[in-house]
Amino acid sequence: MITATNLSKIYNGTKVLDIEHLDIPAGQNFGLVGNNGAGKTTFFSMLLDLIQPTTGNIFNKDITVSESEEWKPFTSSFIDESFLIGYLTAEEYFYFVGDLRNRNRADVDSFLQQFEDFFNGEILGRKKYLRDLSKGNQKKVGIVAALLGNPEVVILDEPFANLDPTTQIRLKKILKELSQTSGTTVLISSHDLIHVTEVCERIVVLDKGIIVKDMETSEATLNELEDYFSRELAEG
Repeated sequence: MITATNLSKIYNGTKVLDIEHLDIPAGQNFGLVGNNGAGKTTFFSMLLDLIQPTTGNIFNKDITVSESEEWKPFTSSFIDESFLIGYLTAEEYFYFVGDLRNRNRADVDSFLQQFEDFFNGEILGRKKYLRDLSKGNQKKVGIVAALLGNPEVVILDEPFANLDPTTQIRLKKILKELSQTSGTTVLISSHDLIHVTEVCERIVVLDKGIIVKDMETSEATLNELEDYFSRELAEG
């Protein structure tokens, strides 16, 4: 589904990402973890053609991301609140995204009904602009908007940050069901090792832009990740 080959990014003479080869098959819940500066957001930004690679390419369904926009109709994402339109209400924003995904208002309203628990009465019908919502509620809007229109690929950067524990649990359930029921390929970056091991069936660890671990998730994965980052702390 998604392939990166000879992928690198250099800023001011420093190589911040260096991935020789990475394959992410269709329908996989894929987790990307690493400390700040590991290259997670850089990788996602190149996957979304927000920045250009210094070398190499990313292919999404055999489409070269940096050379064509044909991947956009089946790919969605939420990286941060800059993806939102602050002067719209939540409803206006959902209708806007729905229109981009060829969904009418009735379609969008029907879609949103399944997220009533996730919204917890704090999003819809509040007549508040997105810019006036809390960081957590902005994140809820961005994540749900990314799921509109049955995308084949969903990319989420730090989806659990700023969410309360109950909402985190609800989000984990949503993300696990997404790949199981619709075959959606879900890419998640996170600092939260517990959440990412519960949601993702495969986890890649980046360190200074290089893949240092690529593991299938098992009961031992969380301990293995904690041991790795504990050693990083001790050696640092």
